[in-house]
This record gives sequence, structure tokens and C-alpha cells, in this order.
Amino acid sequence: MKFSDIPYNPYSTFLKETFGQRVQKIAVHAGFTCPNRDGTVAYGGCTYCNIDSFTPEAARARIPIKEQVRSRIDYWKTRYDIKAFMIYFQPYSNTYAPLEHLKQLYQEALEHPEVVGISVGTRPDCIDDEKLAYFEELSQDTFVTIEYGIESVHDETLRLINRGHDYNCTKAGIQKTAGGGINVCAHVVLGFPYETKEQMLQTAEEISTLPLNFIKIHNLHIVRYTELAKEYSRKPFHIFTFKEWVDMVCRFLERLNPEFIIERVSGDAPKRLLIEPQWCRDSAKIIYAVQQELKRRNTYQGKLFQQPVLEPA
Repeated sequence: MKFSDIPYNPYSTFLKETFGQRVQKIAVHAGFTCPNRDGTVAYGGCTYCNIDSFTPEAARARIPIKEQVRSRIDYWKTRYDIKAFMIYFQPYSNTYAPLEHLKQLYQEALEHPEVVGISVGTRPDCIDDEKLAYFEELSQDTFVTIEYGIESVHDETLRLINRGHDYNCTKAGIQKTAGGGINVCAHVVLGFPYETKEQMLQTAEEISTLPLNFIKIHNLHIVRYTELAKEYSRKPFHIFTFKEWVDMVCRFLERLNPEFIIERVSGDAPKRLLIEPQWCRDSAKIIYAVQQELKRRNTYQGKLFQQPVLEPA
């Protein structure tokens, strides 16, 4: 591990050590969609996804990127002594457009003097050699991260959530991105009703072989106006309790590559949209509980790295 005071490598510490100060990550909405929404590969999007559940009000207004950046930075600066910001192109697939259009959007974000980098959320089927060459060049001048939604390494799960691509597509995209010297973040979701706990831990085992820099671990949560919410209403399935989630995160971290930086250990949603679980809205409580439980177990990120996950007898 890189940081010995916490039993895993926290993203906030990485940013502070990299930039010499606290860096606040702020989301903007660039007006994209996804190829599994618009019919290119599927319709309807991922079954669990409601963009409003993780997009700030300022971003949903669809105002110009430059104005979103300015207003969000002003918001944070009036409340905290922060002088460095990472702009997160978050909703939908933020490389799903011609390169010239993308360049304009990213440059608008980078024009602000207190922006130290960008993080671009996307899908592996929305990246090509031309875009990767641009990001590789851009990363010579600023901090660039491409964030891919792995979600699961199990193809049957990806099919059931209407992801529109398989795990090999994600794996190839990550390898090609990292091959250009670009930072790579991966999202995973744990708790799909189609997977056993052993399969979830196998996701940790498999992604630990990938050339990743950062990881976001999200608990499955049910939000209104999604296909998964309809599925849950028709036939309720088990959602992790708080205690079960803390246990799963600890076990997942034990099997992760000890070099990975952990950006999140839970996901949440606004109260008006969240159906279950309600505990996920208190991220600070979750972080504290995970850290304390790791210490109680005398364990840490990577303790079981490269040890195979055994299926129950």
C-alpha cells in the first residue's frame, strides 16, 4: 500500500500528495447520451441508471461547460479553503461525439486557472485510437483520467443489465488507454441479484490484473424511474444491509491489487430518488466503518491479492 495510516489507498490522500493541496472533484454535464440508450447498440440504457441520481442541479441545467465550472468552483470556494479542482465529465458517455466537439468541451473546463485536470467518464465502445491519441497528448499538459464502467466482469450480468458490451470489450479498452500513459479509473457495482458473493469477489480478483490507477466501489442501489426499480417492485431481491456492505467492501479490498487508489467505497442517490438502501446516503459513516472494520480484522487492501476465490462447497 502507498499510505500506511489508512488500511487502503484513499484517493483524497493521493490527490493531496500529487498536487500539494486538497483537490475537489466537481461534476459537469456535457449533454451526451449512451449507445445503449439511443439504439446504436441497445435502447433504454443500463437497467439501474437514472442520471438524475448522481448529477448535481447545476450540471442538469445544461448551461455551458465554462459556466458550470465557474459556478461549481465558486460554490466550493465560498464554503471551504480550496484552490484546486478536478472537473469530472460524469453523466452518460463523455467521449460519445466527434473529437473536435470533445476538444472544445474539455478545453472550456481547463481554461479556468484553478482547474488542475479532468476526469472523463465513458464506455469502452466509445473510445477509438484518434481520441486516445488526443488524451495522450493532453495528459502531457494536465492531469487526465478516463473512467470506465466495468460494473462486473461477468458477461451474464452485463447482459441482464443491458450494458451493450461484454467484459472483453472493457478489458481491451482499459489496456489500450493505459498503454498510452493515460490514467484509468474503473467503476464496479456489487450487489446485483444475479451474482453470488463469490462472483463479486472474483470481480476484485480479475480487475486486479488490469492496468488501473483508480477504483470506485459502488453498492447496488435502487433508484426511481429505472428498469431495475420495476424489477425490484415486481419481485424484491436482497439488498446489502449496512453491516453486510461493510463486510463485502473489506473482503473486496483484501483481494484488490495493493497499488490501486480507492476513490469510493459506496454509491448514493438523492433522497427523492432513492428506494433502497437508505443507509448509503451517509458516505462518511460508511468510510469510517470500513476503515475501522479493516483495522479490527487486522487486514488491509491487497492482503489476499492473487489468492484465488473459492466457490462454496
